[in-house]
Amino acid sequence: MFKLPRLYPILDTACFSKDEDIYQFAREVIAGGATILQYRNKSGNASVMLEHAQELKRICGSSVHLIMNDRADLCLAAGFSGCHVGQDDLSPGVVRKILGKGFMLGVSTHNPDQLGIADRSPVDYLAIGPVFQTVSKANPDAVVGLEGVRRARELTRKPLVAIGGITRENCHEVIAAGADSIAVIGDLVREPKKAVQEFLSLLR
Repeated sequence: MFKLPRLYPILDTACFSKDEDIYQFAREVIAGGATILQYRNKSGNASVMLEHAQELKRICGSSVHLIMNDRADLCLAAGFSGCHVGQDDLSPGVVRKILGKGFMLGVSTHNPDQLGIADRSPVDYLAIGPVFQTVSKANPDAVVGLEGVRRARELTRKPLVAIGGITRENCHEVIAAGADSIAVIGDLVREPKKAVQEFLSLLR
């Protein structure tokens, strides 16, 4: 079974005003010890996304698993390790057919029904959230809370990623509730290297 690292950093391009800031964030996250990084860009501009992805691949090399958010085609084009899809994207079954074997595949879920369906699909891990209030989405789903993480843990044996408003202050609660890994966006932006190091120290 695929083993997730405790910390799952997400690089959301909406947090940065310049391309160089995107790349510097990646460099610092890696320097802090991250072994996986998801590239998330909701702009829909495929050419820009591919340009970013190719540069991130160059920066990260083979030392970090790069995950493409939403786009299986760009995952393949950029040579990423895997893809993560949401409820409004292509189904995990279709994405698995596009990617084939050997690629990581994850899916976002926001309630027990979605998680149950996803659990039966050909994915390597499931994400549940938002656990807490989050500002990383324009129209976030309803908060599931720690109880939502506990319920998700009961419903699947697959690796479970918790996402949404998770910080260094509350990450222990989320792991204690049953998450194998925590996905973080906002609490990494200001001091990426230092934040990653602190998260990894806390999550040992």
